[in-house]
Amino acid sequence: MASTAPVARFRSVVLDCPDPHELARFYAAVVGGTPEGEDPDWVVLQVPGGPRLAFQQAPDLTPPEWPRSDRNAQQLHLDLDGGATWAEMDAAHERVLSLGARPLDLEDREKKDFMVYADPAGHPFCLCRIERP
Repeated sequence: MASTAPVARFRSVVLDCPDPHELARFYAAVVGGTPEGEDPDWVVLQVPGGPRLAFQQAPDLTPPEWPRSDRNAQQLHLDLDGGATWAEMDAAHERVLSLGARPLDLEDREKKDFMVYADPAGHPFCLCRIERP
């Protein structure tokens, strides 16, 4: 099969939220970077070594219900590297809770190698245990 040039380059993941600046500060504390922009409706966070996260004001946002698939289901979630050891994962867990995350699924973490949370606007994200060589 012949390879073709891509149509576009990946630019950003954009999350709708009631307060873009608040959610940008949350993710900056979780993944690094500095929120940019003075617009109350739009903030960009350039993640060090990663993609841009952008936050767009949606005052009437209804957060997804995890893990529902019948109504108001999650449309996407972010997988974040929480560390290689359970000690690192426990530290990451405590940190995201202190920043305002809400646990959604912490069951069977050793079996699944991840824990699921909601950010302050209700979007699901996972802290994943990533083994390193």
